[in-house]
Amino acid sequence: MKNCIWQTITVIWFFVPGWVYAQPPISLHPENPHYFLWRGRPTVLIGSGEHYGAVLNLDFDYVRYLKTLARDGLNHTRTFSGTYREIPSSFGITDNPLAPKPLRYICPWARSDQPGYFDGGNKFDLRRWDDAYFQRLKDFMTMAQKCGVVVEFNLFCPFYNDELWAANPMNHRNNINGIGNCPREEVYTLKHKDLTEIQIAFVRKVITELKDFDNLYYEVCNEPYFGGVTMEWQWRIADVIAETEKSLGVHHLISMNIANGRAKVEKLHPAVKILNFHYCVPPDTVALNYHWNVAIGENETGFRGKDDLLYRTEGWDFILAGGALYSNLDYSFTPAHPEGDFLDYKSPGGGSPALRPQLAILKRFMESLPSVNMRPDTESVERVSPALTATCLSQPGKVYAIYLHVPLPNKPKNLRELEKHNVTAELAVRLPAGKYQATWLDTKTGVTAKVETFSTAGGSHTLQSPAFDNDVALRIDRLTE
Repeated sequence: MKNCIWQTITVIWFFVPGWVYAQPPISLHPENPHYFLWRGRPTVLIGSGEHYGAVLNLDFDYVRYLKTLARDGLNHTRTFSGTYREIPSSFGITDNPLAPKPLRYICPWARSDQPGYFDGGNKFDLRRWDDAYFQRLKDFMTMAQKCGVVVEFNLFCPFYNDELWAANPMNHRNNINGIGNCPREEVYTLKHKDLTEIQIAFVRKVITELKDFDNLYYEVCNEPYFGGVTMEWQWRIADVIAETEKSLGVHHLISMNIANGRAKVEKLHPAVKILNFHYCVPPDTVALNYHWNVAIGENETGFRGKDDLLYRTEGWDFILAGGALYSNLDYSFTPAHPEGDFLDYKSPGGGSPALRPQLAILKRFMESLPSVNMRPDTESVERVSPALTATCLSQPGKVYAIYLHVPLPNKPKNLRELEKHNVTAELAVRLPAGKYQATWLDTKTGVTAKVETFSTAGGSHTLQSPAFDNDVALRIDRLTE
């Protein structure tokens, strides 16, 4: 509760009537563009959020949801715009926020006076905006702003199957405009001028409505590597975002979702400053794309099981590999459980009230570091015994952040057999000559487990960890002589 109170008190400065709101939107840090700059501070974004329906599902209480993220110490969420929705049978997700009940779906387009929408109610008029939708969206953004939460606003999403296209307002069966008489694989291709015009009009409208929010960046399309989405269409949408913002005199970051797992980006739109990936185990996609000098994120996880250990280790690995954003897909949030306390879900992933504060420990750990001076480091950790996965971020000779955990496959068949309890690790680290302090951190509680000061003449130095279960973090600081 202390954290939430602090957030609220802090943000009053921005919202008291008559005060000048002068904070620019979140941006890349000018000294190190692999990290963000937000409200004057270097920032990494760490989230564990609901399945993207907070705005489009009228039964979802986003106020309680956002307050929960703030209370748990997180600063990121991802929401879909409403140009895409799911149905209750989609992907085996229990009480899916993206699958609103009949007549509880709201989207940018207004309903017409003609019946016949997919699951009841009137069809949509793609040439009229729904004012109630934009009011809800801006209220959501304002609440997120007050809670210190950055919103990834996802503009579009492909249709993974014919059922999802059948439920969409852009399908000609669901609108009165006769637009969208095409296969689902052609919706995001520039093949159909009337569809493209509707999509561009929406992008311009939403950018105009959200121009004043500092806690916002745009993602062009979720998982465009499915459903026939073309790169030409994605670049056209990125062009529209950049052109519209230029005309408004504002600048928000633009994200592209690159791949599930790993991929090397060969060509990058000049306005795109965030590369987002899904299911990054191991996090080698960061090294593959680090040369682009943009923020690299993992903005969706899951399909590994339900255990918190899987997603805690995934988050630490990704961020200490040089990532700037980790957002866990948290199925404990549903419309019936907006505070994320639903535990009996059957959804294909994880998330829990226990995991979120653990991810916040990662966020605070990164905030304590001089991150703008640090880079991924694959050379300083020489040896770990017993065999553990080690990830290191460092400013060589100054500060080292190291994360150790039991080796885990992407989808373990029996996680209990892989866990290690009461482990004491021996770690050999290559350091320049000097005096150092080693601080070991319990990643489950945030408690300092051990502190020691040592001197080295340079070269390999061996440290012994405190006893830990499954994973532990280490910070090594060079001390002033």
